[in-house]
Amino acid sequence: MIVNEFPDRIITVDGVEYLYFGGTNYLGMTTNPKFQKVLFESIKKWGTGYGSSRNSNIKLSIYETAEKLLAKNINSEAAITVSSGMLAGKLVIEHLTKTTDAFFHFPNVHQALMNPLSRPIIENGKLNSKIFDSTISKITVLTDAVPSQNVLPIDLSILLTIPKEKKINLVIDESNSLGIIGNEWQNILKKENIIIIRIASLAKALGLSGGVIAGSIDFIDTIKKEDTFIGAAGMNPALLETYCNAQKIYSTQKLKLEQNLNYFNIQFNNSEKFIFDSTYPIIYFEDKLISNKLLENKIIPTSFKYPNESGKLNRIVITANHSFVDLDHLIAQLS
Repeated sequence: MIVNEFPDRIITVDGVEYLYFGGTNYLGMTTNPKFQKVLFESIKKWGTGYGSSRNSNIKLSIYETAEKLLAKNINSEAAITVSSGMLAGKLVIEHLTKTTDAFFHFPNVHQALMNPLSRPIIENGKLNSKIFDSTISKITVLTDAVPSQNVLPIDLSILLTIPKEKKINLVIDESNSLGIIGNEWQNILKKENIIIIRIASLAKALGLSGGVIAGSIDFIDTIKKEDTFIGAAGMNPALLETYCNAQKIYSTQKLKLEQNLNYFNIQFNNSEKFIFDSTYPIIYFEDKLISNKLLENKIIPTSFKYPNESGKLNRIVITANHSFVDLDHLIAQLS
């Protein structure tokens, strides 16, 4: 379907209005008038784009300001922004390839993190035996914070069973959870041999075209020295100014999303064919007849072939911009 406007809660296709329950605009920021006003003011200050290297002799102060705030908000020692979430993942993998003996990944890890030589971390319900190879001392583990087809944070406790002699770089993609759910897993994985590195797209809940890498000060300083980082233009500075000045709007929109999820959870009583949790805005389903029924009743979900899925990825996305009336209409069709 081709549309001629941003798909918010209502979109028009061939002159017909549909309710849109797809995409990744979880907090509804991209069409929020107050958020747009902050963005317009930021563009006046920083322009529409910035094509220079972050290592140029002229440095924009907003990068340091925004990155310090990002690090504080996501409870990380340090953070650095790049032009996309995909670049964030590729930068981290490029760097770790130089210092890692072996890569392992949890199921359904995003393509931004995949290394062609990576092995599944779980085999036959147990840790991959290669982890215990005496010739391997430094490993990198790749995972999404909330994997595709899941609505709860991934259980990483199995990493605690890896011998403490092994140095572990745990790389977590938080693109679909940043700004929505917390990161309580950090407390579980407080071990001297586990170093946590986080990457995320900012284009989903936060409504900003860009990506972030978060970790220790030493790790972030190392990324800054990578040729790819030096050679690439930084994230749009106007968007970073917008992030800094829109904190109250983010809080308001997150509260609206939580209210919508709670309402849906209370009203919806037919969860047999759906994967849903009241803390997460995505509802997964496999039955293609559900997509057909939704379309017949003027509701568009997300449905497309995804790289690491065997079939189509079908999901319903609830955003902060949906009304209770919208949710009632959705529930009526799903029931």
